[in-house]
Amino acid sequence: MRIVAYLYSDPLLESKPDPEAWGWEVDRVYQDMAVSNPVELSKRKGTKNAIAQPRSQWRQLLQDCQADPVDFLLVRSLEELGNSVQEVGDRLSELESLNIRLITIASSPHPTPHTPHPTPATPLQADFLKLLQQLQREQRSRRIRQGHARNRIKALPPPGKAPYGYRRGKNRYTIDRATAPVVKDFFEQFLLYGSLSGAVRYLAKRYGKKISVSTGHRWLINPVYRGDLEYRDGEVVADTHEAIISRDEAAQVDRLLRRNRRLPPRTASAPQSLAGLVVCSECQSPMTVTRVSAPRKDQEYLYLRPVGCPKQPRCKLVPYEQVLQRTIERICEDLPRAVTSATMPDMDAIKQEIGGAIAAKQAILEQLPSLVSSGVLDQETADLRAYKLRTEMAELQGNLSQLPPVSLQAIAQAVSIPQFWLDLSESERRFYFREFIRQIELIRQEQGWQLKLAFIF
Repeated sequence: MRIVAYLYSDPLLESKPDPEAWGWEVDRVYQDMAVSNPVELSKRKGTKNAIAQPRSQWRQLLQDCQADPVDFLLVRSLEELGNSVQEVGDRLSELESLNIRLITIASSPHPTPHTPHPTPATPLQADFLKLLQQLQREQRSRRIRQGHARNRIKALPPPGKAPYGYRRGKNRYTIDRATAPVVKDFFEQFLLYGSLSGAVRYLAKRYGKKISVSTGHRWLINPVYRGDLEYRDGEVVADTHEAIISRDEAAQVDRLLRRNRRLPPRTASAPQSLAGLVVCSECQSPMTVTRVSAPRKDQEYLYLRPVGCPKQPRCKLVPYEQVLQRTIERICEDLPRAVTSATMPDMDAIKQEIGGAIAAKQAILEQLPSLVSSGVLDQETADLRAYKLRTEMAELQGNLSQLPPVSLQAIAQAVSIPQFWLDLSESERRFYFREFIRQIELIRQEQGWQLKLAFIF
């Protein structure tokens, strides 16, 4: 029994499929690729039959089967046999004349080649009409996805309403002068205080713009506000339109989001700088900030208490100001030693390497127009290459933004001065504490207590 397989793929919609991923023992695989612009292909090749006969491997398959008959032909789906129902019917007739039984591995518009129980495609059975309707839906879906893919290659905005802060222009998003300042102010509030819920409340109070916290989070991570486009497949194309926030601001947003994910819930926006950082070593419980006021007095006192202490009696409260002062002392003593002993990568060298890779891809991108004008590349191939280069550049830019803005060794000495911390506001101290400290362990002793700092690096 001889089995052969046929693959047909469109480079606009998918990467080149693996010819070995069938789950069957196949004697030979024939593979064709779609021609996005057959007229351009004809001009480039200088032949008249390039348009009429684009599927060279299919023709080779038929010739080989006439010389050496096969029993089964595997395809991923019926739609790969032609671009219309008529073409599929003609090719089914060709297979029937050669007495070849067709097996479809998947019947969905997005097939996977590992279906354990493939089903024979028998269009002469009673369900032929249902199969025909499914094929028409699949081909219509494929044409729609091809249209979207061509727009993606040209870095055009995806279908749908423009994000808040933008308007849909002819070929790109344009700034909406009425709503863009609202988005800009939202990002500035988040960068200033590091609180997503606080920035959401600020919008409602200042502009009357009510959004949910989840919507605010989507704004923070949306590449559109950084001047990039993200498509449904997850790929990002850089510098497609005017940005609302700068690259440096976007990098700071990403760092704040990563930092806040390490903190317990409801502590990212807490006004106290130690909120979410202190843990009691005795009961291993996180410690929260508690306000205590005396009767008929306006003065308040802040304490740190364990959230869920299981001990009886429970671990005692600790004055907040004393822990804050001791934390500053420990940072000034421990941070320089920790930075000196830590094995830190050379950030400047890493940034130069990534920047060099971005510059090299940018140089290739700038050469594409001249290659098109000289006839080395056709326009669609150049567009596809430009798209891939820009997505690779966006990925490199993302890697670059995740690196610390300055060398840790360069700022360790500055932040090791007690006066530096005393001159900061509580929100500013909160920002710096969370940049350096992962956890503060409060170690209780018979006489008092001590602190142990766990740094992020």
